[in-house]
Amino acid sequence: MERNETSQSAAPLLSVKDIYKSFGLNAVLKGISLDVMPGEVLALIGGNGAGKSTLMKIIMGLYTYDSGELSIRGEPVVLNRTSAALAHGIYMVPQEPLLFPNMTVEENILIGFAQSKAELHKELVATMAEAGWDLDLGRKANSLSIAEQQLVEILRGLLRHAQLLILDEPTSALTFDEVKSLFRCVSDLRSKGIGVIYITHRLSEVFEIATHVAIMRDGVITIQGPVSGFVREDLVKGLLPPDTDTEAAQKERHTERKPVDYTAAPVLELRDFSGYGFSDINMKVYPGEILGVAGVVGAGRTEMATTIFGMDKVLGGRVLLRGQDITGKKTQQVIRAGLNYVPEDRHLNGLFKICDVAANTTSANLFSADMGRFLLDRRFERKVTQGYIENFRTKVTGQDQLAGSLSGGNQQKIVIGRSLSTTPGIVILDEPTRGIDAAARGDVYHIIHQLREQGVSVLLISSDMEEMVELADRVVVMYQGRLNAEFRQDDINQDNLTAAAFGILEKEVAAV
Repeated sequence: MERNETSQSAAPLLSVKDIYKSFGLNAVLKGISLDVMPGEVLALIGGNGAGKSTLMKIIMGLYTYDSGELSIRGEPVVLNRTSAALAHGIYMVPQEPLLFPNMTVEENILIGFAQSKAELHKELVATMAEAGWDLDLGRKANSLSIAEQQLVEILRGLLRHAQLLILDEPTSALTFDEVKSLFRCVSDLRSKGIGVIYITHRLSEVFEIATHVAIMRDGVITIQGPVSGFVREDLVKGLLPPDTDTEAAQKERHTERKPVDYTAAPVLELRDFSGYGFSDINMKVYPGEILGVAGVVGAGRTEMATTIFGMDKVLGGRVLLRGQDITGKKTQQVIRAGLNYVPEDRHLNGLFKICDVAANTTSANLFSADMGRFLLDRRFERKVTQGYIENFRTKVTGQDQLAGSLSGGNQQKIVIGRSLSTTPGIVILDEPTRGIDAAARGDVYHIIHQLREQGVSVLLISSDMEEMVELADRVVVMYQGRLNAEFRQDDINQDNLTAAAFGILEKEVAAV
């Protein structure tokens, strides 16, 4: 869609010019420039870590940028706090709802307004009717589903009459009918001259709702322009690294690797497995296999892993570990059965920062007889810890060094070592190289290859498509909570994985 005459004559609602932002030595934004005109819907797409969130936080005044310029309606502005962005008519609807659980729906929406409650109530009811949404305004927020919470957040923005509305993955938790209602609402906003930045991983939505599109990759914009000028394949290419040589990568894969025996009994099997954020997953992992689970944030991969591990409630189906039914078992029981998990967020769920390296490495073994039945066997603890320090080439001053003082890569090695200290038959690695440097990444890859050679199965969850190509024997792809593709051997390449992760390519998942 081309810009209409009103848009062409008006100044941009928002103009971002040559924005740079670094955190320490990590350059996150590398000269970002884009405009949003009145009545435009700009779809912003990018893989995990592309810099979308950082850019939005700059626009909302949560981060300051290192250099560049922001303009609102042609006037340079300094957005150094959220209130400044709100004052300029910018409102961001977050992906994760931020509601007060003990307040009603109406109280959550109207909080912060100075007008009379009666006038606001009337406007709120009219806005909901126009959008086609039916919410009981007297319900407490803690009784709402995730989809309903998302609607409350969107209504907050609509009622504030924002001239530029930022929607961060707004349909990720909505039903089909709710999505259609949202799209009708966005179309109405366009007709009123309101601009929208629409962040999404669903490429199909770009062609349904957006007028313009911008692709971000590694802190730069690789493609931008009217949606009418692109097809899906163009957008996928913009998401891929430049000069991606998938054929050359395939020639280097699996060299000197022992082939996986797909006639053997699976180590892990999921049958019609369902939980919060995913459903009807059928999957098998074989002895010594690295099975990759690709997808974008929100696809349901981590939710599946934590549910297998006993951290979240099973809603349906079964989990079999070496033929033993472990469905719904507690985490400690799952570990004893032979499965362990390295979480995505090592700081929140994986590391005791104020404890030393030895305590972190062996904490999963506290109930093991080897650690002592009544008193902790310090000699055994130090032996196990030293073995992992040497084998993983972990850089520490000693076993008594606090885990929180280690670099990110060395912290990750400690978390992996702790999971392996229980001698599992299969380990789930969730984004194992997230936030670590290139050298540490190579060390983690070496550890994963070692596990495979030792016959340990690995369920590898990663958003890094290059990582999948490098490590996986087989890859399944999750999209919107379901498996939508499976790739083997030479079919494991960045083009296929990226297309499947964004819902463009579907490939039947074999029942091996």
